[in-house]
Amino acid sequence: MTTKNTNSNSELKSRTAQHVEGKTESPKIDLGRRNRNRALPVESLLELIRKETPDFWNLAEVVGQWVWIQFEGKQPPQITAAVSQLGFHWNNRRQVWQHPCGQISERADFDPRCKYRSYFAADQKPA
Repeated sequence: MTTKNTNSNSELKSRTAQHVEGKTESPKIDLGRRNRNRALPVESLLELIRKETPDFWNLAEVVGQWVWIQFEGKQPPQITAAVSQLGFHWNNRRQVWQHPCGQISERADFDPRCKYRSYFAADQKPA
């Protein structure tokens, strides 16, 4: 026996329709610019952050020759894209966004803040 749904205003949707309807478009990242930003030295990166993303300025922590940004919780895709566009990558073990400032090095099995000088950029130079 077959049945027909005569109610065309049904609230139920197929899985595909549900998935497409609830999905927002991911922000686009210019990978060429991201790669160029990864090679920036510390001072140039900090100046870029001050100019383009001042909301990140107070969060930027200089650790040795790297810059870290740590948020309180999960960020929306727009924030993730902005941080990534600046050249940062996510370090799951430390739960911070890290920027190598052109200094690609071996993985450290210790907290670099204990070995290297660490300071917040905003403490040195207010926005």
